[in-house]
Amino acid sequence: MAKGRPMISEGDLKLDESLKKIKHVVIVISGKGGVGKSTVSSNLAMAFAMKGLRTGLMDVDIHGPNIPKMLGLEDAHMMIENDKLVPVDAAHGLKVMSMAFLLPEKDAPVAWRGPIKMGAIRQFIEDVAWGDLDHLVVDMPPGTGDEALSIIQLIPKADGMVVVTTPQDVALLDSRKSIVFGASVKIPIIGIVENMSGFVCPHCGERVDIFKTGGGENTATEMGVPFLGRIPIEPGIVTSSDSGIPVVISSPDSESAKAFIDIADKVIRTVG
Repeated sequence: MAKGRPMISEGDLKLDESLKKIKHVVIVISGKGGVGKSTVSSNLAMAFAMKGLRTGLMDVDIHGPNIPKMLGLEDAHMMIENDKLVPVDAAHGLKVMSMAFLLPEKDAPVAWRGPIKMGAIRQFIEDVAWGDLDHLVVDMPPGTGDEALSIIQLIPKADGMVVVTTPQDVALLDSRKSIVFGASVKIPIIGIVENMSGFVCPHCGERVDIFKTGGGENTATEMGVPFLGRIPIEPGIVTSSDSGIPVVISSPDSESAKAFIDIADKVIRTVG
């Protein structure tokens, strides 16, 4: 080896090879739990796939992997081909990878510290046969801890972050931290999504702002980042998530499904 040339490990070569096949990486992040981040991730990824884009969804919420439940893949198991993990196929060809597929039992906890989680997330990228993708959506755990830092280290050229919040002041406070985090690690903020933005009565259609409304847009304006849209509270979202069918498929004419499709269009225009 020439003097002074940095040594590239076999793992780094595998990682680079996997990333070369992925055109765009969209990270979905939230400052706190309970704001519907996984619901946004699953419907956003499915909206991409429904548009004919080759899409992958990587669930890196190691301790609370809910994506398989939301996509009807609870009983799915990983296959291995040519020493690579094969992602599980969901509707419209969406490729999914989650810690849930590797657990011996559905209720088994994952009691891992940071370095082990870092290794697992790295494997989710370099040891999974993602193939050629137009978009890889990364569903993060809440906050800006080990998993977020690991993803930034492994995918420093991610296209950007979608920050999910609710209109409540406490959620908006934490969403600001996510935006500042993005700036600190030099990952662009694609925009803010305000979830649970008003309840739409399924009988009369009247809208009630249970958790207020408009806070996400105001925060976007104050922080100088785009506002992607509002997702209303609709019973169909809960029903669709529990049944394993994203609302963009189960109720495409609902207000929430239309909002997700509109947000997906904005993300596509932003990342190219």
